[in-house]
Amino acid sequence: MSTDYYARLEQQRAPQPSVQITTALAQALRLTPDERDHLFVLLGHNAPARFHRSEHVSLTLMRVLDRLDDSPAMVQTDLFDTLAMNRLAVALLGDQTRHAGLARSGYYRWFMDPAERLLVPEETHERHGRAQAARLRAALTAGSDSARAARILAELQEHSREFVRMWELQQVAQRYDDCRTILHPELGRIDVDAQLPYTENRAQTLVVLTTRPGTESHSKLALLSVTGHQQVTP
Repeated sequence: MSTDYYARLEQQRAPQPSVQITTALAQALRLTPDERDHLFVLLGHNAPARFHRSEHVSLTLMRVLDRLDDSPAMVQTDLFDTLAMNRLAVALLGDQTRHAGLARSGYYRWFMDPAERLLVPEETHERHGRAQAARLRAALTAGSDSARAARILAELQEHSREFVRMWELQQVAQRYDDCRTILHPELGRIDVDAQLPYTENRAQTLVVLTTRPGTESHSKLALLSVTGHQQVTP
């Protein structure tokens, strides 16, 4: 970009710059994410997604996770990788951080690992599968690791007819299920609600699962918090 073009740009006399030039300009001016987004809008572009890939758990989310003793909680990425879990989340869902390769992604496991479905009632499998495909589509186009999302997509398209059917619905979503039912191997159905604080750049999500006071699910979760990995039935 020439100094003359930049001067005309400031005077609003220059042609609209490309997304690449706008990005370079924001970097050169060392703009904050909010300032960068404002610049994109001023120059007639949509603000870019704030996702930033990181294998390290956000320190802010980790501090919150460490203080959550009475609710299952975990840190996940937009590809449904679970980076960290508290003790109660492991007791409820099993250790989801143990997976490797593409199987780290819950999207991949839902369609490729039958054990993943044991956590969810069979009557909700269709809705849950569609949600997984829709969220993968969002991660593919505006996520933190589009190349890995593309690899997951290719594998699922090759090996899962169910996924292909749901992918062809062309649905897209970024929302986590507002309410879901977990099937614990000993305690049975536990209905939970999900709260979702994000990091500022939306690269990671702290998923906090809660139960409604006075319900059977609340009592079961309270029991699980005491027994942990121990047997809870005779």
